[in-house]
Amino acid sequence: MGSRIERLCIERGLKMTGQRRVIARVLSEAEDHPDVEELYRRAASLDSRISVATVYRTVRLLEERGILERRDFGGGRARYEATEHGHHYHLIDVETGKVIEFEDAEHEQLMRQIASRLGFDLVSHRLELFGRPRHAASRDDAKAGRDGAAR
Repeated sequence: MGSRIERLCIERGLKMTGQRRVIARVLSEAEDHPDVEELYRRAASLDSRISVATVYRTVRLLEERGILERRDFGGGRARYEATEHGHHYHLIDVETGKVIEFEDAEHEQLMRQIASRLGFDLVSHRLELFGRPRHAASRDDAKAGRDGAAR
């Protein structure tokens, strides 16, 4: 019956045009978190009639219907992923922009305990970590040490 995002669209009453099907398929197959420009490049490679305006309108519609979530991982561009992607968190490499998804049951339990201690039932939460690979930080530290010693 099509991609998982296409199924969500149909369940939520959206008319599925051919171009929307292509965009839904690209989003469903994405293993990263594409921004609109990257989504457009991928969709246009499958259907050259798709315009960037169509991709922007479709992404906005899917976001309004709760099918896509907008993520801001820095770098000045919104990126997207399906809302039913399960409980997971993001570690963003500040040097490359690469997003690593991970799960952590201990973190989730801790968030529930904190909400409970404050008199709430946890209904949602997000975790986005920004980091630099250790090997890159070590190189920078070593270089800074050499530069500092030369002065």
